[in-house]
Amino acid sequence: MPRPAGVRATTFFRRSAGYVAYSEGWGLYAESLGYEMGLYKDPYQRFGALALEMLRACRLVVDTGLHSKGWTRSQAISYLADNTGYHPEVAAAEIDRYIVMPGQALGYKIGELRIKALRAKAAAAHGERFDLRRFHNAILDDGALPLTVLESRIDEWIENERKKR
Repeated sequence: MPRPAGVRATTFFRRSAGYVAYSEGWGLYAESLGYEMGLYKDPYQRFGALALEMLRACRLVVDTGLHSKGWTRSQAISYLADNTGYHPEVAAAEIDRYIVMPGQALGYKIGELRIKALRAKAAAAHGERFDLRRFHNAILDDGALPLTVLESRIDEWIENERKKR
């Protein structure tokens, strides 16, 4: 894919690269906005979101179990099937993904938590003038970034926004 006019080569490269903590972290963060947007009108509507949170918690356990605690594939499949209601064949497919992608579950949860922390930091710094849309643009502007670089960019954004007052 050719680089679009006006886009710096480094930005284009980063937008084409993948950082699980950033990209999947953003996805989880964005998914969590449904609560504050009022998309869930009753507890049943929240059930799907809560079920996915439970699944992600189980994925964190099996990812850690496999790669840090020495779990076997069978142990991980059993844990996931027992705690999510997944059929063992579906659980096996999930576990195989985690076997070949160590730390993926941990990466996307860390990304979500870091983005939420950056939002809290920006909101505290800007007070009533905090603009959520501008914050989201700042998170997305440079494409996928390592979290340390993202945090530096958001710190710069916080300062630049403060200077605009």
